[in-house]
Amino acid sequence: MQPLWGLQTLAKDGFAGRNFSDGIGVHYVDAFIKPMNVKLEDGTPVRCKRRGLKIVLSAGARKGEGLMRRIDVSADPAIMLNAALQEAAKAAGIEFMVEDGAIFCTL
Repeated sequence: MQPLWGLQTLAKDGFAGRNFSDGIGVHYVDAFIKPMNVKLEDGTPVRCKRRGLKIVLSAGARKGEGLMRRIDVSADPAIMLNAALQEAAKAAGIEFMVEDGAIFCTL
């Protein structure tokens, strides 16, 4: 697995434990996915975008979509985003995991 990027503790940015008035925490989600737009060591571009409730994850020619589901998953934006990213990665055929303060992917 190749590391995409190290996680910044979002508590430093003032997002942890905050009640979001928008309902799904789009500010948290946008702050989390913005640094995920990188190029891997082999030159493959990895992109992640949010459009409304939809998360689009692409790596090279592979592309997948996931939905942030508040009722089915959780009202917590971090849990909701993780589920949406896992769904998008599965649809794209990418192995994606968050552990030990970093995000890893296998194409």
